Amino acid sequence: MAIPIAVQLYSVRGDCAEDLMGTLGKVAEMGYAGVEFAGYHGHSAEAIKARLDEVGLKCEGAHVGYGEFAPDKFDATVAFHKTIGCDWLIIPWIPVEKRDTPEAALETAKEMTELTAKLAAVGLKTGFHVHDGDMKPLEGGKCAWTIFGENTPKDFLMQYDTANGMHGGADPVAPILEFPGRGLSVHLKEYSQPWGKVVGEGEIPWAKVFEACETVAGTEWFVVEHESESGMTPMEAIDACLKNIRKMGK
Repeated sequence: MAIPIAVQLYSVRGDCAEDLMGTLGKVAEMGYAGVEFAGYHGHSAEAIKARLDEVGLKCEGAHVGYGEFAPDKFDATVAFHKTIGCDWLIIPWIPVEKRDTPEAALETAKEMTELTAKLAAVGLKTGFHVHDGDMKPLEGGKCAWTIFGENTPKDFLMQYDTANGMHGGADPVAPILEFPGRGLSVHLKEYSQPWGKVVGEGEIPWAKVFEACETVAGTEWFVVEHESESGMTPMEAIDACLKNIRKMGK
């Protein structure tokens, strides 16, 4: 079965801030099967769910900041995401001080493990979205990505980002293979110097990425992300990304 393709709405954040509901319609018209949210721009969960249903989009997941899981916000965060049909609440960024030493990364992994259990109790999953700094070796040789993966449970998602990984000096494919079955969601972002190319027009070996996702990672969603200047509008860029992926047979 073909892996469905979503888009991380951070790619078109300006459009979403101006008209989230209209942007969802345009994304659906492009042929995307789903979206990954990065903010809701003041809209209610009920309105967002109604619009997703109206245009035929699924909520692949959402990037949810660490602070939204604080004790005084946890219940509201859960209720909002359950209403919109979001099962994966992925941590988009780890502050430097929480992952710049092996000890800090281990302590953060402990927090992630506790959050995993807390969300599992209400039928949801969490995970971690990698950035370039998370791939850089720490004292002892391991990077934060590896320390997190080795010290969190198997139901904690390890969301790799192809460009972020390469930017951090990682092999473009090996981190996808590092934690079998835990790459349920993988960000497809092009890597190029200078930055700005759309998926399929840079340095990522896409055939190898797709093979790793389909055979080892257990990927259930591909998520397109484009956040650099490309000589196009952001909406044009995510449209071009999807068309190029389709040309690759996905």
